[in-house]
Amino acid sequence: MISIAEEIAVPSPPKRVWEVVSTPSEVVACINGAALGEAHADGSFDGTLVVKFGAMKVGFAARVALDLTESDHEGRLSARGKDGQGGTRFTARAKFRVTEGEGPGESRVSVLGEVQLSGRLASLVETGAGAMVSRMTREFSAQLVRRCAGVEAVAPPLGRLGRLRAWWTRLLTRRQTPSVSGDSATTGGRR
Repeated sequence: MISIAEEIAVPSPPKRVWEVVSTPSEVVACINGAALGEAHADGSFDGTLVVKFGAMKVGFAARVALDLTESDHEGRLSARGKDGQGGTRFTARAKFRVTEGEGPGESRVSVLGEVQLSGRLASLVETGAGAMVSRMTREFSAQLVRRCAGVEAVAPPLGRLGRLRAWWTRLLTRRQTPSVSGDSATTGGRR
């Protein structure tokens, strides 16, 4: 079994954070490798998640149900599914809540959950679960903060070409930004 107990600080008001975490498409946009599928008449929906364990990637498909209590900014999620080859099955349950943060205009998202696995990949997934949950929480938190601030979520650049492209974009942006004195454009410290 994989246990999840996370606290995420978000520099946005609870109402805005709740708008994001209570909307499945917004949450999925915060999770690398996740996608929404068909919605069903009972309110549940299909979802997929590709998770990386070292050099191996495993795709999971699930039927997900979400129960929200708007007045308490609290939700419960349950999911049942299997990996793409059908050798590993899982059930997951999670409870999340958005509360006031430590400062004005800040929020805290608390998540408690557990995932039970059975089948061929269960021991492999459980072995790497700690590192995987930590990585996914960091990525989710960064995207959640961006979404709550109204900034479009972006994937980090991949490989050398992606880093080169990001460097070039930053360089061009600096050149187009007027300097403080207004007499010339900044070029990253060089003139």
